[in-house]
Amino acid sequence: MKTNVKDTATGNLMPALISEAGYGDMPLKKDGWNFNWRQLYRKEGDGMFFKLTLENTPEKAEGMVKLTLTEFGMLVLDCIEVAPSNYGRKGKYDLVAACLLAYSCLMSTKYGKNEYQSYLSFESKTVLIELYIKKYGATQAWGQKMYFSPEAGNKLINNYLYGNEKA
Repeated sequence: MKTNVKDTATGNLMPALISEAGYGDMPLKKDGWNFNWRQLYRKEGDGMFFKLTLENTPEKAEGMVKLTLTEFGMLVLDCIEVAPSNYGRKGKYDLVAACLLAYSCLMSTKYGKNEYQSYLSFESKTVLIELYIKKYGATQAWGQKMYFSPEAGNKLINNYLYGNEKA
């Protein structure tokens, strides 16, 4: 799926792609990533992995996400991470996490079943709970358990996948 990320140095939007990721696409922890994506891929064969890359550098992941469909039909966001070069305010590209969250919400409309269709659940790090609520519209269920409702998911999808050409 085509989308855009923002070059933080220039403010220009850069064409990006979100696509399915295979074992060879998994970034390495030794390269500064927090998760060992290859290990997750090997031991979690039931998950779906997606990468965000720039159109002109499809071999370099700018962000990764892992999704799992539960036996009850709920889509769960297991892991999400932006490339180390995109961390924080000094990151090279902005909107990477937002685009991956929006794409995950889009996948919840496709893969979610029954009463869970269009809901995306996840467990947040404690320090990120407020960010997920304020910036992305997530709801805190209890403790660190959170979710995106269909309404919040649609807003993310419209803002960061279909409407971010002006971001």
